[in-house]
Amino acid sequence: MIEIMDQQMDVALIGAGPIGIEMAVALKQAGIDYRHFDAGQIGATIQWFPPATHFFSSPQRIAIAGVPLQTLDQGKATREDYLRYLRTVVLLHDLAINTYEPVGDIQTANDGFVLTTHPNQTRRMWRAKRIILATGGTAHPRRLGIPGEDLPHVSAYFHEPHVYFRRRVVIIGGRNSAVEAALRLHHTRAQVALSYRRSSFDDQRIKYWLLPEINSLIAKREIACWFDTVPVQITPEYVELAKVNEKLERLDQQTVKVPADHVLSLIGYEADMSLCRKVGVNLHGVDQQPQFDEQTMQTNVPGVYVAGTATGGTQQSFQVFLENCHIHVQRILASLQGRVQQATAPHYQEPES
Repeated sequence: MIEIMDQQMDVALIGAGPIGIEMAVALKQAGIDYRHFDAGQIGATIQWFPPATHFFSSPQRIAIAGVPLQTLDQGKATREDYLRYLRTVVLLHDLAINTYEPVGDIQTANDGFVLTTHPNQTRRMWRAKRIILATGGTAHPRRLGIPGEDLPHVSAYFHEPHVYFRRRVVIIGGRNSAVEAALRLHHTRAQVALSYRRSSFDDQRIKYWLLPEINSLIAKREIACWFDTVPVQITPEYVELAKVNEKLERLDQQTVKVPADHVLSLIGYEADMSLCRKVGVNLHGVDQQPQFDEQTMQTNVPGVYVAGTATGGTQQSFQVFLENCHIHVQRILASLQGRVQQATAPHYQEPES
């Protein structure tokens, strides 16, 4: 059954992460008629974090909509702190968000756009004059592209650390998420091994309070680390690793088999740019970065805007992150109202989050 929503809204806002919620507050305060959709719950990608994970960012940088983020110890917010904070912002501003209502299609029409959504395995069709895509940059985990990666003991998400107590865990990856997972699992008394394709960790990419500890534990052989390796096969019993050079070319046919009860593939995530494609937004480069005007955030498709980390597509090296995306909200609102937003984003040399 298709439910036709007759009333045409001014703006359809897609994505209920932090920037999406901040955008919703701005639209509501400006009196703009909008509807807000998300395929899951608000802050869904943050919900995937392991329990008690701390943000790398200070609370001031990740606060939204002018609502202060306070933590119990005045330190970095945890996953639980931030999810509670997002719920608070939604409640404080009484935001109506159609959660668990994924947008499956967008078609252009004479007077704007027609969106097809799928709540509870049904279909709805909505009409909107303009669209804001705040769909984030980490919708899906990157694939390894090797045999065995779909086995049940392999996951792209590190969940409850207790699960891995006294278990053999192979972690694939060598950036912050992989290093932090290795440390937390080691302290949970898991037997941890890392496979990283580089010869060492990049001290510009690993947070300074993680790097000394992981290097120390590897030096003491309390955590095994196979540098300059990539996995070529995963079986129910082991991960098979091959030696590679700086260009990630295999050096020889010899491999090493590392026993594993669990495998965590923490090699990063990809943005879902499918809605950009459906509506005709130009995507550029390997990152599939959408084409947009920096001052208005409007894409090459008139009436379609992009906000948040979705503006960077699938980033190989993060330049767009929550802290420098708040300005997108001001720019889009100004464009919707026919104004020019002159404010500039704060310059951060690297993301904290």
